[in-house]
Amino acid sequence: MSQATERLHRYLEDELGECCTEDVDDRLEELDTLAAALGPERAEAELDVLSALGNGTRYTLVRVLVAAGEELCVCELNAVVDVSESGLSHALSTLVDAGLVEGYKEGRWKKYRATNRAIALVTVLEGSVSVDE
Repeated sequence: MSQATERLHRYLEDELGECCTEDVDDRLEELDTLAAALGPERAEAELDVLSALGNGTRYTLVRVLVAAGEELCVCELNAVVDVSESGLSHALSTLVDAGLVEGYKEGRWKKYRATNRAIALVTVLEGSVSVDE
C-alpha cells in the first residue's frame, strides 16, 4: 500500500469509524472519476488563461479593458502601461490567444475590447479579494 493510500485509509477510518480495503478502493475510484472529468486538456487551457493574467502588464490591460466597457485603441492602452510598443503588442497577443481580449483593425488603428471570459474572471476576482484601506 502506497503512503498516499495509507493516509487515505486513515482518513476514511476517522470519517467512517472503521475502514476496509473496499472503502479505500471505492473512494479512489470516485477520486479518479473527479480527476478524469477535468481532463488534462481542460486543465491546460485553464492554466493558459491564468498564466496570461499572471503578468502585471497583461493583468492591467485586461482590468482597464473591462473597466472601460468599450473598445480602446492600442495608443490608449500604451498610455496606461509603461512598456515598449513591442512589449504591448506581445502582451495583447498573449491575451488574444487566451481568449481574454479581441482585437480588430479600424482604418489605421488597432482596437481591443475585453471578452466575456475576461469580464467574468475580473468579476470573480473583484468579489473574492478585499483590499485593506
